[in-house]
Amino acid sequence: MPTRHRTGAGVTGRGGWRERDFGIFWLVQTLSVAGDSFSSLALPLLVLHMTGSVAQMGLLTALAGAAAVVTGIFAGVLVDRVDRRALLITCDLVRAGLYALVPLLWLIQPQIWLLYLVVPLGAALGMIFQVGYVAAVPSLVPADRITEANGRLSATYAVAGVVGPILAGLVSAAAGPTTAVAVDAATFGVSALGLALVRLRVTAPPIAPDGTTEQRGAARYRRDLLVGIRFLVRHPVLRTLTVLLALLTFLATGLTDIFTYHLKQDLGRSDGTVGYVLAVAAVGTVVAALVVAPARRRLGFGACWIGANVTGGIAVAAVGVATDVPVVAALVATYTFAAGAAGICSMSLRQQVTPDHLLGRVTSAFWTVHSALGPLGAATLTAATARYGSAATCLVAGVASVLIAMVGVLTPIRQARPELSPVTA
Repeated sequence: MPTRHRTGAGVTGRGGWRERDFGIFWLVQTLSVAGDSFSSLALPLLVLHMTGSVAQMGLLTALAGAAAVVTGIFAGVLVDRVDRRALLITCDLVRAGLYALVPLLWLIQPQIWLLYLVVPLGAALGMIFQVGYVAAVPSLVPADRITEANGRLSATYAVAGVVGPILAGLVSAAAGPTTAVAVDAATFGVSALGLALVRLRVTAPPIAPDGTTEQRGAARYRRDLLVGIRFLVRHPVLRTLTVLLALLTFLATGLTDIFTYHLKQDLGRSDGTVGYVLAVAAVGTVVAALVVAPARRRLGFGACWIGANVTGGIAVAAVGVATDVPVVAALVATYTFAAGAAGICSMSLRQQVTPDHLLGRVTSAFWTVHSALGPLGAATLTAATARYGSAATCLVAGVASVLIAMVGVLTPIRQARPELSPVTA
């Protein structure tokens, strides 16, 4: 008798997840990421064209980052409380309308204040969409194919993240940044239309301890913000994973800036060379996305996650002393390969062990907690680079990353199948 999997989402057998619904979802997610990439380059370029100020560009970027972080705290509650497909469609439609306002108003009279409204709102909607799409994946694929599905999504995410800015730059150079913003708005509209064709599995409402469905009202919403953190704390693997990832994120957030500094200042290379190295680095993410699912099935979660982070740490330690651009590119690609593999493993595990009705809140809590030290880490590592140089900073960051990853050997993370671990009371 064939193995049965979740139904109601176009998944009826072991190979069924490859069919219509996941394929459409995969395509529209790629379009959405490409749209984000267009806006991330085109909107700052528009500010630069209008003001000539790097400080104004930085302010716009800071506002977008702050909006995403704040929204991330509440996004999980929203994702778990409304129809996820409708929420994703709404995010895309509102972003399409927001970004369409920019070229339309620019035809009449440029309005710089509009960008300081559109960009933070777009970033907030982007965070909600991101949490929603992570929560939607288990409704589209069987549990034993979640890692493979995430690998495919991550591969196209990496490609779109490279191709999007390149295309945005070409469009901006040929027809101006407002045209690139218009293309961005169109991609979100197409994404919304595609999502309307996707069917997600509908889950029953969660059951309270007294056997009734969860109460509605203020008390429920007060509890919701803590539900995700409580689940992370109760799960032995996710609890440890969150702590170790918080430390690794402290070390990793500023690495792109340090790699850029090493190429520009230490090696005296051009902006074009920096772009070449970062493009090569994206290949590492794509390769990780393609190999992580079979690697995890063969080696297990612990070996993949720990091994990937150890490999990444070694690559980081070596970057600072590399003097040839191809060697730097290879090392950075090795780091992005390792980070991509470890990230897909941890995301897939979280999706496998979290009940569907909690997945949005748990995802939101996980990202918020483990990213909290990132800004401080970026400031610390870049300051250390300015004072001690990139070689010393990369060495310390790389060795520290290896040591943190090796701590996992002493924890439940080392298990080959941690998705089978029980949740503690």
